[in-house]
Amino acid sequence: MTHAERLARIRLIRTPHVGPVSWYQLIQRFGSGEAALAALPELALRGGGGKPRIAPAELAEREMTRVADLGARHLFHDEPDYPALLREAEGAPPILIVRGDAAMLRRPCVAIVGARNASAVACRFARQMASDLAARDVTVVSGLARGVDTAAHVGALGGSTAAVIASGIDIAFPPENAALQDKIGADQLLISEQPPGTEPLARHFPARNRIIAGLAHGTLVIEAAPKSGSLITARRAGDYGREVMAVPGSPLDSRAQGCNMLIREGATLIQSVDDVLEALGPIDTRMVREPVQQYAPVPVPEPSGMQDRDVVTGLLGPTPVAIDEIVRQSGHPAASVQLVLLELELAGRLARHAGARVSLL
Repeated sequence: MTHAERLARIRLIRTPHVGPVSWYQLIQRFGSGEAALAALPELALRGGGGKPRIAPAELAEREMTRVADLGARHLFHDEPDYPALLREAEGAPPILIVRGDAAMLRRPCVAIVGARNASAVACRFARQMASDLAARDVTVVSGLARGVDTAAHVGALGGSTAAVIASGIDIAFPPENAALQDKIGADQLLISEQPPGTEPLARHFPARNRIIAGLAHGTLVIEAAPKSGSLITARRAGDYGREVMAVPGSPLDSRAQGCNMLIREGATLIQSVDDVLEALGPIDTRMVREPVQQYAPVPVPEPSGMQDRDVVTGLLGPTPVAIDEIVRQSGHPAASVQLVLLELELAGRLARHAGARVSLL
């Protein structure tokens, strides 16, 4: 990949209203980041928006320089080191920023997540479970948060562990984990999709959780409240067709309610490392595909006019609806519907939701 193309792809994902799904669609439709950038103004105009604020080349250049200065690199979705399982997940980040050994993600990966205010018993169990998994040549993935996440990373340091964070890789959060984050970046693997200097805002954590779930063959939850971020990670794992596992706890402890609920809904009950390995079983090679090495522009049938676009837009509202349902009710080809949705998103009029659903803003 040329430097100009890498620069264009970074500019594309840093442009407002371009999310992971629209980024992939633009690359597939136009064949390259450079061609996609050139097409943005017309697409946004057709979606009813104004001139898009395309990220300037200088911004992307500064980001590339800063990432290199931090001892990290950009990892694009079609490069060999990009995690194969994550590539298959809905809305996977087109570009990761990684510091460390990305090759460790070629091993079986298990995510361990749980409460930030976890009990001492839960932290000890997470630390031991991570140590046992690492000893079996399994990479432990977590989010470097307080509590269970920290315990899992510490337990796996003797083997391999990957930390996915919600900030830029130069921002330590929580602050007390600064030394651990630096050690993981130096000796293990640190991952972010945010550019350097990005503070860990609330909206970044669900996005981080989807990466944790997408990287792992299975997600193990150790203590979690019913509406916690750990359960978001577990739900995403289930959406991706991955194994969901949970450690049972006392019904009198609110921190165990989320795990007990997951088990009641069908998650595998876990008491030992052998339970985890049995639940995962052999990895089905059909779960992953080889990355596309070169994109050719894909011709898409254009809607015949504003009336056809109005049909698609008229089926949308503030409540998320499945794209398949829009295709069915509109009577238009799926590719044409996707193009209209892309135009609306680039115009800032459309939001995408998990489960291939969309809504108007």
